[in-house]
Amino acid sequence: MDAALPIMPWRISENELDLEALGQTESLFALANGHLGLRGNLDEGEPFNRPGSYLNSFYESRPLPHAEPAYGNPESGQTIINVTNGKLIRLLVDDEPFDIRYGRLNKHERHLDLRAGTLSREVDWTSPAGQSAIIRSTRLVSFTQRAVAAISYEVEAVEEATRVVIQSELVANEPMPPFRKDPRVSAALESPLEAEYQAEWETGAALVHITKASKLRLAAAMDHMVEGPENVAMELSAQPDIARTTFTCQLAPGQTLRIIKYLAYGWSGTRSRAALFDQVIAALNAARYTGWDELRAEQRRYLDSFWDGADIEIDGDAKLQQAVRFGLFHVLQAGARAEERPIAAKGLTGTGYEGHAFWDSEIFVLPVFNHTLPKSSADVLRWRHSTLDAARDRAQALGLKGASFPWRTIAGQECSGYWPAGTAAFHINADIAYAVTEYLDCTGDDQFDRDVGVELLVETARLWYSLGHFDREGKFRIDGVTGPDEYDALSDNNVYTNLMARHNLRAAAEAVERHPDVAAHLEVHEHELASWSSAAASVYIPFDDRLRVHPQCEGYTLRQSWDFAHTGPESYPLLLNYPYFDLYRKQVIKQADLVLAMHLQSAAFSEEQKARNFVYYERITVRDSSLSAATQAVIAAELGHLDLAYDYLGETALVDLEDVHGNTKDGVHIASMAGTWSALVSGFGGMRTHGPELYFSPRMPAFLNRISFNLRHHDRRLSVVILPNYATYSLLSGEPLTLRHHGEQFKLTTDKAITHDIPPIKARTHPVQPVGREPRRRHTTLSRF
Repeated sequence: MDAALPIMPWRISENELDLEALGQTESLFALANGHLGLRGNLDEGEPFNRPGSYLNSFYESRPLPHAEPAYGNPESGQTIINVTNGKLIRLLVDDEPFDIRYGRLNKHERHLDLRAGTLSREVDWTSPAGQSAIIRSTRLVSFTQRAVAAISYEVEAVEEATRVVIQSELVANEPMPPFRKDPRVSAALESPLEAEYQAEWETGAALVHITKASKLRLAAAMDHMVEGPENVAMELSAQPDIARTTFTCQLAPGQTLRIIKYLAYGWSGTRSRAALFDQVIAALNAARYTGWDELRAEQRRYLDSFWDGADIEIDGDAKLQQAVRFGLFHVLQAGARAEERPIAAKGLTGTGYEGHAFWDSEIFVLPVFNHTLPKSSADVLRWRHSTLDAARDRAQALGLKGASFPWRTIAGQECSGYWPAGTAAFHINADIAYAVTEYLDCTGDDQFDRDVGVELLVETARLWYSLGHFDREGKFRIDGVTGPDEYDALSDNNVYTNLMARHNLRAAAEAVERHPDVAAHLEVHEHELASWSSAAASVYIPFDDRLRVHPQCEGYTLRQSWDFAHTGPESYPLLLNYPYFDLYRKQVIKQADLVLAMHLQSAAFSEEQKARNFVYYERITVRDSSLSAATQAVIAAELGHLDLAYDYLGETALVDLEDVHGNTKDGVHIASMAGTWSALVSGFGGMRTHGPELYFSPRMPAFLNRISFNLRHHDRRLSVVILPNYATYSLLSGEPLTLRHHGEQFKLTTDKAITHDIPPIKARTHPVQPVGREPRRRHTTLSRF
């Protein structure tokens, strides 16, 4: 079930504890900074759906089972693991353990503050013995000190003198729920940490562990400050898998005991035990030196700066406003301090997809960072660059040239055990190249281009040239691949893949011309450069002349249609109820594929083609993937289907707050949240990048009164305000900027804002969706259009 959460513009609040929704709220209330993530478990640790403390890219290797061995299949996988838990703070009130399942819970509230970057909790509890206490806690994971988290925990006696015991702990190898049905996988991940060292001192302790298979080393440390009565007794113990600091005191009615707990985490695959131990002790000392109040102040200043350049304001839909900011906050948490590490599909909020990174990062998340926090985009692409050797090895194993990046991974090696939906989805390579060009268009970062961009573009271009071939008619074909739609596999000439490959080949040729010295180092010769240009000019883009639409892949529109009329709601998602061979041979789409091509490669389609394609593919797209709705929102808005775009916007924005797919307990959907930004900025804002220039074609849905958003572009800050009949553009800082509004070019300076009328919408055929798969209407009243 989904948690009932009140609507607030800057907070996500839970006013009553719902144990049935505990998995969902643990994900929603997770705190992270891109390096460290703490799932939103209760302070005392129990009850829980899934404990979770994560470090970006800290994983354990495990066997990757296959029904039958085959050449090219990866034999081992990587799974993010629950690291040493420092969140645990247990409480006893006159010998009664504080457990919300016992006694009487008079009040239980939690609040995720999107401006403060904190999770706060207030509980009024009466023990089974009748003793009452008020418990308040505030938790943060620091954006400014990336190794650090901190918790303020206080207990107040209510009506009578109360003996209080607080146990603050570090715990490794917590028992976890079974991981999938395969016992071999669960066995590999059971107690994955081996103790190496433990230390204790007057107010804190540290534990150092190493993983059994991947041999990654982890250090976690805690320290405390105490505020309360003078007679607080303190006792410390440290064992290989648990360190505990115990505080005991007597509280008079109205008196409070407060513990400030500082946590520091670090990991490495190369550093020694001593070096890693010293690293976390230094981080802990820095946190103590900063102090709780200043840590909170730093957090607020960091978020003030972020929201100043990233906030989106919506007038007319308070729930959507809350969801948009919640989504941006989680996107920030996923990548703000990742610093040359990946952004996983679930960020650091849960173990969904085993903590793997996919193409989601480059196509859905990085566009947000390009215009709000561009350094984070560069960091993700630098991580991809750091895995080039593994990608080259993978290409060689597949008999290809260049680099073949993995479909899903943590450390750079392929972790997908299913060829059609994994390795065959070669478009990941063009997605990475696309992200490189988009980052450069948004920033003009020449140093990044030289250090990272050229090599990524060259090696991915080499892959495409070796993967494709020229047919007898001179067309460059790319056969036997899987596009974004995973209900269509091993097909020939997937339009999305071919268009993105063409973009990749052209971008690589342009990069070589920009930096011939780098190209020479990479041994790019004139013949190879000419080959890329020839292939790009000849890429085959299928088109159905009879229907006047682009088939998703060659021959797609000739396939048998799926029987939607006899597919009941209990049959979705289809992949869990039908064999893949049936999905692969019929016209049914899991997620936007051809439609995504119309967004990212807009210039490859005429306006009429976009309109016809969209109507055709709407009727067979079932959105069994959370990635689909955002793309459909963008193109629906571009084509003037504003009510439909608004409905799709609501679906992608509320995917976790309303647990749309029933799996938020496994972690939030980072790409879908990033897609909310795209649905608003690229959809209703109509923003497209054409080289360094920005184009806008804004539209306003009937049920909203105003949309405004801020962007960063080439060291400038830009504000766009959309009203029903006009849009206003303001340059908040930076040098003059040339923009386009519905095709009309104008120059913007900081001297004054410029307002343009929004032209009327062209009437078009209204698209329909498969029976029962229509997006839920945000409003039931008729549109003014």
